[in-house]
Amino acid sequence: MTRFPKLLALAGVAGLLASCEKPAPPASAQTIPNVTVAVPVQKRLKEWDEYVGRLASPQTVQLRARVSGYLDKVHAKDGAQVKAGDVLYTIDPRSYRATVERAEAELERARTRQELAASEARRAEGLVAAKAISAEDFEQRVNTRRGADAEVRAAAAAVELAKIDLAHTEVRAPIAGRISDARVREGNLVIGDDSNNSTLLTTIVAVDPIYCYIEVDERSSLKYRELYKQGKRASALFGEVEAEMALANEEGFPHRGVVDFVDNEISPDTGTIRSRCVFPNKDSLMSPGYFARVRVPGSGEYDALLVRDSSIGSDQGRPFVFVVDAENVAHYRTIETGALEDGLRIVRNGLKPGEKIVINGLMAVRNSGKVNPQESPMPWPLEGTAAK
Repeated sequence: MTRFPKLLALAGVAGLLASCEKPAPPASAQTIPNVTVAVPVQKRLKEWDEYVGRLASPQTVQLRARVSGYLDKVHAKDGAQVKAGDVLYTIDPRSYRATVERAEAELERARTRQELAASEARRAEGLVAAKAISAEDFEQRVNTRRGADAEVRAAAAAVELAKIDLAHTEVRAPIAGRISDARVREGNLVIGDDSNNSTLLTTIVAVDPIYCYIEVDERSSLKYRELYKQGKRASALFGEVEAEMALANEEGFPHRGVVDFVDNEISPDTGTIRSRCVFPNKDSLMSPGYFARVRVPGSGEYDALLVRDSSIGSDQGRPFVFVVDAENVAHYRTIETGALEDGLRIVRNGLKPGEKIVINGLMAVRNSGKVNPQESPMPWPLEGTAAK
């Protein structure tokens, strides 16, 4: 009885050894993964660099009184859009109009004296020639005429100054733009002179076009200058460079403008250089002070290949794809990627036009392994996305 269990155990071990000696199924019998492959999209494009900027007015004017007097009328509504030359305020003009009339009367009196002096000087020329008067008398009459001429010029200048003061009783907008609220209302006394002590009436900011200032880092600035040297990109140092902008609540970059100014030095504190973009603002809806996103060309135009992000794997931080050859064998390929363009990733290096890459089933693929590919166009990430 004791030998029977031992025989059973030996038989089990022999069966196990026999099963281990069975050969593995051939490679051809292994499962070949089904994958979807697509050819990268070819597109001629340029890359863009993005910055954060702040809108600013091209010109801001503090509107101050230039003559003193009581404010008669405020013509413009607070916050209104005004044109250059619009009358915004009226200061009581009566005293200045009277000053003009008095100056004109003095000018008329001076002209009368001038005519009399000129007549006596002409008569003295004949008398001195006939030796009817002395040379001293003749010189006196000539000098009197010259004095009368000077009095006329002085009186004419006084008239001009009086008219200027009268004109300043109508305070006009020196630029087109949007005004602030009125700091002084009707009936108040305003003080006018050529200093900052004069009464501030309001401020005007020009808003069309509008500026947007950005800070470009040193590395990007050097890149742009190198691209200019290579003839691949324009430089704002020597001309205008296209720019696109979006406000905080806007999608994409709907506003088109240019970079027209680059400062003459890098800030040692921030390591950036100040640049200015100019954008049209016909509807005046953009105001100074808003933050904005700005993008400028970061490269020259080149032929790029675009792929879906889902077709790109990561190997210790290095992006790669699987390229499928004519024998349906997948090959591991490291690539250099760029920014997104219309939802697809730019591939700068590592792929050739026309090569097929795995876009679906990436996890089942092994390097140099067979795959069962199904071809498909490179799909856009979002339905309805189209190339610009």
